[in-house]
Amino acid sequence: MDVFIKAAEYMEIPVRRSDGEPLQKLFMLVRSELNLDLKNIRQEQAKFWKQHPALVKTELLIQAQLTRESAELPPALLGDFRHVLELAPRLLEELIKMAVIPRTPQGHGWLRPAIGVVELSQSIIQAVPLSARKASGGSTEGVAPFLQLPHFSEAIVKKIARKKVRSFQELRDMTLQERAELLTQTAGFSAAEVQDVEVVLEMMPSITVEITCETEGEEGIQEGDIVTMQAWVTLKRRNGLIGALPHAPYFPFHKEENLWLLLADPVSNDVWMSQKVSFMDEATAITAASKAIQEIKEGSGSSVKEISVAVREAIEKVKNGSRLVMGKFQAPAEGNYNLTSYCLCDSWVGCDKKTNLKVKVLKRSRAGTRVGAVAEEGPLVEDGVEEEDENEEEGYDDYESEYSDDGEDEQNTKKNNAVANGVSHGKGSGSSSEESGSDEE
Repeated sequence: MDVFIKAAEYMEIPVRRSDGEPLQKLFMLVRSELNLDLKNIRQEQAKFWKQHPALVKTELLIQAQLTRESAELPPALLGDFRHVLELAPRLLEELIKMAVIPRTPQGHGWLRPAIGVVELSQSIIQAVPLSARKASGGSTEGVAPFLQLPHFSEAIVKKIARKKVRSFQELRDMTLQERAELLTQTAGFSAAEVQDVEVVLEMMPSITVEITCETEGEEGIQEGDIVTMQAWVTLKRRNGLIGALPHAPYFPFHKEENLWLLLADPVSNDVWMSQKVSFMDEATAITAASKAIQEIKEGSGSSVKEISVAVREAIEKVKNGSRLVMGKFQAPAEGNYNLTSYCLCDSWVGCDKKTNLKVKVLKRSRAGTRVGAVAEEGPLVEDGVEEEDENEEEGYDDYESEYSDDGEDEQNTKKNNAVANGVSHGKGSGSSSEESGSDEE
């Protein structure tokens, strides 16, 4: 949040004398979300108001969105409020790109800031307070995912938690009948309200990721190799749609749903590779996947028939809701690397997917022979980037992490090439914010 509100576009927002009183009222409504030290509340409040007036105004307007207090805004502030929200998706996307730009000696970006920006995007689109993401009760993800659903409140979440439904995924995994009974008997919902909830649940994406890393044409990965990462990201919804706009009744502008795939080392906070993935333009995705698969097969010496079969399979995968993500990086020094792929959605809370990936890098062989195992895919873990460590005090720690963790001396180097379905962020790359999701496929 502190970085986001300092965008030049927000610093240029006019602050009028007449804004003083309504901003003071708004401050009192959202004060609990401002991370002020309650022990020194007077000093903290004075410090907050001493900031640049545009910073104060922007943060209060963003908090009005997160806490759903925009109805309390006077007409004079409503125009500024809409302007702040309209700019938010593009600025947040640029912040993600800034986080993952290679900046360490090994050419890696930052993981926790990237996750934090995506989570801020989710909260703004769904109008969910950042405090709602903190772990509470038996849930490591907080109540935030539930608050996306119609008629849900923190009180409702507490009621269903008594029936042992403590995580959002548990609610999604229930049968229609089980969920209807829970919501009518425990939460007190009417049949119409239960149906409203089901409509939104049917719109929410379920994501799976199949990812491999290998040196093309070789049996194993040796240090210094150019490694190809290949991932199929598959999106499914209960309503059968693939590309769809998110349900976001509190966000008053057009917003396309985008995913970000990050290949990262969570221990060292390093992002090895990143790519934006869009499911809106199927035709472009088919063309990109066909070309990429054809090049791989031709490079490996496959026959014309084998190439044709592989391309047809790729086209069918895309039509069924998958997108091919590819990129290249240079293998680091010899060793075993426990990486994680994070597939993060910028528009929904609780739909993110983490997949473990073990990469074994062998010592360089003078004879050029390759022995050993290729990268092996680890087991899928539960949805949600907040569920990384059981001993974390809060699932919201990604926001509170120190952004100076870029100095880990992992012996990793990375070179990103163009990819099949988006823009791979190589050293010095930074695509224009004007690009749409489909343009980047």
